[in-house]
Amino acid sequence: MSFASLGLDAELVRAVTEHGYTEPTPIQSAAIPAVLAGRDVLAGAQTGTGKTAGFVLPVLQRLTATISGLDPRAKRRVRVLVLTPTRELAAQVEESVRTYGKYTPVKSTVVFGGVGMQPQVERLAQTLDILVATPGRLLDHVGQRTLDLSTVETLILDEADRMLDMGFIHDVKRILKLLPAKRQNLLFSATFADEIKSLADSLLHDPAEIEVARRSAPAEIVDQRVYLVRKEAKRHLLARLIKQGNWYQVLVFSRTKHGANRLAEQLSKGGIPSLAIHGNKSQSARTRALADFKGNHIQVLVATDIAARGIDIKELPHVVNFDLPNVAEDYVHRIGRTGRAGTPGEAISLVCPDDESMLPGIERLLRKKLHREPLSAEDRAELEAIVKTAGPDIDNRPAMPPRRGQRPGGRSDGGRQDGNRPRSDGRRDGGRPPQEARRDSARPAQEPRRDSARPAQEPRRDGPRSVQEPRRDGGRPSQNAPRDGNRAPPEYGRDGNRAPVESLRDGNRAAPQDDRDGNRAPQAPSPARGVGQHRGLPTRGGYR
Repeated sequence: MSFASLGLDAELVRAVTEHGYTEPTPIQSAAIPAVLAGRDVLAGAQTGTGKTAGFVLPVLQRLTATISGLDPRAKRRVRVLVLTPTRELAAQVEESVRTYGKYTPVKSTVVFGGVGMQPQVERLAQTLDILVATPGRLLDHVGQRTLDLSTVETLILDEADRMLDMGFIHDVKRILKLLPAKRQNLLFSATFADEIKSLADSLLHDPAEIEVARRSAPAEIVDQRVYLVRKEAKRHLLARLIKQGNWYQVLVFSRTKHGANRLAEQLSKGGIPSLAIHGNKSQSARTRALADFKGNHIQVLVATDIAARGIDIKELPHVVNFDLPNVAEDYVHRIGRTGRAGTPGEAISLVCPDDESMLPGIERLLRKKLHREPLSAEDRAELEAIVKTAGPDIDNRPAMPPRRGQRPGGRSDGGRQDGNRPRSDGRRDGGRPPQEARRDSARPAQEPRRDSARPAQEPRRDGPRSVQEPRRDGGRPSQNAPRDGNRAPPEYGRDGNRAPVESLRDGNRAAPQDDRDGNRAPQAPSPARGVGQHRGLPTRGGYR
């Protein structure tokens, strides 16, 4: 079967042939006619079997037919929207659109985070037919009103299972509300899990279900092997395999970002040019690392699972799991970077005793037992010698600061506070002296202060209270109270704030002859108690 027999135009067949493909893969043979017929599609296939071309080629043909009937001078808006979970995959899909559509009038672009928005805004303002995007940046443009999705006729969710794993389901639902209700929906995925079925039930209408391989299965042409090795010897074994086998373009997966950085640095110091790629890298650094890896400028690319989708390198020969993934399905996505388009590949897993318990879950998913590659006694002895010479891998990151309520160094059962200083005889908890000793030796001056300070407060409590006794009956002490630093003497009573002393009868109300409203004397409101009453301080009526 040829691409022309699937109903594709000559321009598309020409572009595909120039790219090196002459016969369609099973997923392409099943998906292309269904998409050309305008049906919704739910397609699942092994990673690396050509799913991207399975939806790009028929979409290009349908758009070409639509554009031919439009005014060539008219400005066209987005008709096809492709959503991907990662930036690398978005760039890869848009590159495929340009490659297969180079003999068509279709215009495309890609938008994703990590780069400036202004160039994307300028491109979105031009004629555009196909938009490839990640959900987050797409919603950013919608929020800034630089993108209108009301003209979308076809929605494509690529790697939908990964999109669910990464928590994009809520963003996807927000995007669905912005699209026209009548549209064509295509859902493509590397794995065909039950969650995808649930999403398809709410999204697709009478879809053509295509599954050319059993669920979550890697390509059979990938040679999978497992090396059981100590954790300290893993990087030395990896370097030995690369050098002895003269491996180039080796994609190594690490579980953590810091582990990826450290492994790339260690391999580079050992004479193996390496770079790391993960979510903390800027988009320009990630793009540059991928370009160097594809161009054979570096020998090893160390990546986290963010790169498991979106790295499409023709004839990638080697994939190494330096750390096993926490999720068994991610193992399929990792090794799916090799063995693509019918090209054999090799997947190596370096498993230490801590990770050995993860193997049964992966083998249950694959429905096969992975081959354990034994190490000879000479190889083990050589690795042990290298480990002793190089020393164990040490994390040189600075220690984390202690949390609130925790002493630096913590507490240990061996009687040592920080692993170096033994517990002294006067210590109860391994790091802090008893409270009695600290009071006597460190704070001797506090004891007499407690005894001398408290008796001095007794007359102070009794003194002011004796003056303020009338307060209980009349509500406010008379202005004849002695000066105590808080109240002004009687001669300072006329300041616009208080009535004169001689006009006060009960300490609360002014004389009746001064009343205007029967309630208050004609003076300005009194300030809050204790505010501005000191001599020489500013008051609401001025300076005293």
